[in-house]
Amino acid sequence: MTEQPEVTVVVACYNAMPYLTACLDSLVGQSIRRQRPGALQVVAVDDGSTDDSGAELRRYEERHPELFTVLAQPNSGGPAAPGNRALEKARGRFLFFLGADDWLGEEALERLVAMADRAGSDVVLGKMVGVGGRQVPQGIFERTRERVTFTDSALAWALSDTKLFRRSLVEEHGLRKREDLPAYSDQPFTLEACLRSRRISVLADYDCYYAVLRQDHGNVTVRSGHEDRLRGVAAMLEVAERLADPGPELAALRGRAFSWEIPRLLQTEFLTLQEPVQRRLCAGVARLIERHCPQAEFEKLVVRDRLRLDLARRGRVAALRRLIRYQAAYWESALPKADGSGPAPARPAPQPTLTVQLWRGLVPAQLRRQLRRTPAWRGLVERAYAKWGER
Repeated sequence: MTEQPEVTVVVACYNAMPYLTACLDSLVGQSIRRQRPGALQVVAVDDGSTDDSGAELRRYEERHPELFTVLAQPNSGGPAAPGNRALEKARGRFLFFLGADDWLGEEALERLVAMADRAGSDVVLGKMVGVGGRQVPQGIFERTRERVTFTDSALAWALSDTKLFRRSLVEEHGLRKREDLPAYSDQPFTLEACLRSRRISVLADYDCYYAVLRQDHGNVTVRSGHEDRLRGVAAMLEVAERLADPGPELAALRGRAFSWEIPRLLQTEFLTLQEPVQRRLCAGVARLIERHCPQAEFEKLVVRDRLRLDLARRGRVAALRRLIRYQAAYWESALPKADGSGPAPARPAPQPTLTVQLWRGLVPAQLRRQLRRTPAWRGLVERAYAKWGER
């Protein structure tokens, strides 16, 4: 009888060349394979790739038949379906989800399994680092810890599925990715696994996971649309409301959504969307605020985000556009082009109003600059702009 693998690595693949080669090489070179033959199983699913990804997967399967199992299917539109199909073939004690664009440190799986066995963990987060400009939140990786929770760490900011999961936990609760979510389908899965786990650990003293930003920005989350991302956030919040303990744990998860995920949808890219999409997005934001963000928590948000969210929930789309433009002039980079590919051409500066001319004439430039650097002053200006900027 074949001995059970220690880990099954799941790779959902769509048009991942040339990054896929480094991903597969990192799996071939895992130190856990030197502990005993068959310690690692890799199940890779080609989700209808139109480049050479399928051929590359088959090449590695032919070279390493003891390691790779390759499946192929028509394109599903997201990573959830191929990931779920791979789970049907998984035999390892643990599961690890690896993006086809990314790669692992040589000792990553060996160290993660050792941590899980030593601490009795159902979920282990290995330190992630960004490659090629990829931004990876580092708060959760401050130090190695055998137990973390949502209330004593930055765990709420680390809900991707790029973790080690005990497979018995996943199967006991029938956890699968939601295939109706083109974006963020991993977040409800990861959150439910964490909320149902006995223990969650962090391995921060070794670079386990290298997250790559593709030069074509073809990563799934990067290329996903605003409405798809909002649906993914809504699904995460639904899991939080159902399983998280009321109080600080639930507040931490709500805080991630309303201080980060949702405000990001109301930044300068919002201006490139067609107005019907903008209105649908604002209506969706309003529903999430009503269902998941009590007024006391809403008032704790920073002024800039609270202004945008408030205009969105009241359906003041034109005022929201003006506020975003105003904030972009003081806080953010230049507006993107219509296709989102880069800064827009500079526009002629509008003629200043009489009020602005008086302000500039009466208040010295040095004092104006000092005021602009003062958070309280910026907040006052933003509140005034939101109230009177457009009716």
